[in-house]
Amino acid sequence: MSFSAGVKEELYRHTGMARHCQLAELASILHFCGSIGSTESGNFLQIRAENALAVRKCFTILRKTFNMSEDTQVCQEGQTGAWSLLVLEQGLAERILQGIKFLDPDGNFRRSGEGAVCSLREPVNRMLVKNACCQRAFLRGAFLCAGSMSDPGKGYHLEIVCGNERQAEQIRELLAGFGIEGRIVLRKKYFVVYVKEGAGISDFLNVTEAHVALMEFENSRIVREVRNTVNRRVNCETANISKTVTAAARQTEAILFLKEKYGFGNLPENLRQMAEVRLEHPDAPLQELGIYLDPPVGKSGVNHRLRKLCELADGMRL
Repeated sequence: MSFSAGVKEELYRHTGMARHCQLAELASILHFCGSIGSTESGNFLQIRAENALAVRKCFTILRKTFNMSEDTQVCQEGQTGAWSLLVLEQGLAERILQGIKFLDPDGNFRRSGEGAVCSLREPVNRMLVKNACCQRAFLRGAFLCAGSMSDPGKGYHLEIVCGNERQAEQIRELLAGFGIEGRIVLRKKYFVVYVKEGAGISDFLNVTEAHVALMEFENSRIVREVRNTVNRRVNCETANISKTVTAAARQTEAILFLKEKYGFGNLPENLRQMAEVRLEHPDAPLQELGIYLDPPVGKSGVNHRLRKLCELADGMRL
């Protein structure tokens, strides 16, 4: 099971105790997966999604909040593999839409699109999500229906795919209310709300009360950050060692050239002593070389003398 699927499994098992929270999550599921249609016998409500957990969660909430008949079943479509739930009970669709405030002041459906079956993509009534607990429930339903998350061991990315810009803006505003910075990008015909920062994704899991997934995410995040820190330090040490070895080889080459072409006897005492110490300890760092001098010299003094030797050798090569 992927990390994203594990998060959805945990969100599926968690349902708010208060009815207003249940209605907020129900509104979220219908907001992303619901549609209203009409037949000769009346209106019906359809919930359809690729993820069976979203449809089953909707079924559970409908039974708790509207006493929906147990005869209604969640079923899988043979051709597409999508899962669906049809609410055909007379007058129940209207009661549900009335309960989650999906009707306008005149009692008409707020539809998106034309045709016999129309989706419910308009932003939900703000009264449904005025409380923080209801906002948590709404985001929980949104991720269950249209969300995905990358494995934290590979990268940080969370997204919720929305059918239109107004829908995306509402999700972004709800995230912002919890201090989570969400951005919107147009991908083909969909508006995607996404979060790229690890801290923001961690906050989202906490907000939606996916606490088991949050612990797993944080553990993975710590391991990844420790690994990155170690890699940075190793790379830095490797670069420093490479730099030291290259500099030592260049200094040794210059000193050997001076010994052959100029002679150590012609060098000032401090440079002669420095040249001899470098040849005796070709791999030693500057600070260590300073200890071997008489009297001892600091790192900057050693660097200055070696630079003088290299400059003298370069001048003789011209």
